[in-house]
Amino acid sequence: MTADAQGDVIVFLIGMRINSFRAVRSWWPVFRAMSRMLKELSRDEGGGLLGHRLLLGGPRVLFVVQYWDSVEKLFAYAADQDKGHRPAWAAFNKRMREGRGRVGFWHETYIVPAGSYENVYVNMPAYGLGAATGVVPVARRGDRAAERLRSA
Repeated sequence: MTADAQGDVIVFLIGMRINSFRAVRSWWPVFRAMSRMLKELSRDEGGGLLGHRLLLGGPRVLFVVQYWDSVEKLFAYAADQDKGHRPAWAAFNKRMREGRGRVGFWHETYIVPAGSYENVYVNMPAYGLGAATGVVPVARRGDRAAERLRSA
């Protein structure tokens, strides 16, 4: 199977690094805020979030891979005063000033043009971009990676 994605895809990676496990009051609110925002985004059909996956990057790093249908919708969510991101961001910044580096934060945004992504899922449930957009048989996009890249 391969993802049934159409057009450009926005990949947004966001995560935190726990620099001090004992400083639960520094990192737990960051984790909880992300959970609340993901629930809010998942309920908002048409808001732009296609899907997401929470991942563990070792004992100290938690991150989320998010797939969006447009960078404009990602930015709109981040700037919306009535959504969960703005208050979470303000609280996080305050905590960072007081926290002495006990938790780290990062994010990366990638705009992936149509024809520049490829995927295949063998003996797997829908995963990653395939879980976000649905899957179709590989033959619909080509049997080889190069063919699927040209048809995306």
